[in-house]
Amino acid sequence: MLNNEVKQILIKMYCKNKVYWRFCLVLIYFAFANSAQANTSEKEKQLVEKKNDHWMQGLHETVSDSVYQSAQWFDSFFIANDSEQQNPKTTAKIRFAWLPKSRDWSEVKVRFRVRVKLPHFQDKLSIVLSDESDEELNNLPLESANANSSTADDKFSLALNYTQDKTDERLMNYRLGISGGDIFVRAKHKRRFDISDKQSFLFEPSTYYYLDDGLGAKLLLEYDYQLSDKSQFRINYSVRGSADFSGIRWKHGFYKLDQINETSASALSFQVEGERNGERGFLIDKYTLGYRYRFNALREWLFFEIEPFLEFPEQENYSTTPGIALRVEGFFHKG
Repeated sequence: MLNNEVKQILIKMYCKNKVYWRFCLVLIYFAFANSAQANTSEKEKQLVEKKNDHWMQGLHETVSDSVYQSAQWFDSFFIANDSEQQNPKTTAKIRFAWLPKSRDWSEVKVRFRVRVKLPHFQDKLSIVLSDESDEELNNLPLESANANSSTADDKFSLALNYTQDKTDERLMNYRLGISGGDIFVRAKHKRRFDISDKQSFLFEPSTYYYLDDGLGAKLLLEYDYQLSDKSQFRINYSVRGSADFSGIRWKHGFYKLDQINETSASALSFQVEGERNGERGFLIDKYTLGYRYRFNALREWLFFEIEPFLEFPEQENYSTTPGIALRVEGFFHKG
């Protein structure tokens, strides 16, 4: 009897509020539909991310393993018969850059640098394979270096690198190899002096000899002032002379370096480079004003750079040449 009365009450309520109940049903339907669509979209997103993870991780592992296996093969030549092979340490850097300018939009550069430390020499001996020059005059945080130096031609080089007395304040380095088809030997000394808690000075002389080009020398002087924990002002000056060319090449640099956060950094720079005591006497090749922004994204080993700049080259009568550099760098390491 009670059940019948309850049924009658519910029927009356439904008849009086048909619109209300139908509206509720529509809301429930769309709620379930949106939920199902959201789940589907989330699943599709996860599949896309998983696919991207797969090929990017595969690329990183392929390059790292290839360099590592080559290092193991080379290091095996130095193993005694009664000793076990140790694991070498390998690092590789590959950079792609596009540098469009107002007068030239076609400049594309690909750079690579591979370094292999051999454990059977207590990691003092390493192999360096690179097509980059050793111009590291304005290193940014996050392992960035200037790639637009005109004080040396881009040459492919393969060298044995021996490091002695390596500390935070001192380094002695010797290198024997081949560069641009020419055999060379080089010795470099690096010494850093801490003037105070905020100031330091770097003194870096080096001398080298090429069979074809003859004897040469280079000197780098650098002053650093720590403005804060994440900001630094830097001035450097380098000169380079060689029997291969007349005169002395020189370069000045003024930099404001900032570590923005853990994944990004910037540098405001002004550079002047030229020649003295040459056939044309003293001359300035180029002024360059630039701002470089560098950040780490997508993977911990992948870096991106955006660098708008203004050049004032002597060959263009120092007229303004705007441009922008877009770079992608990948770092691969193992061991």
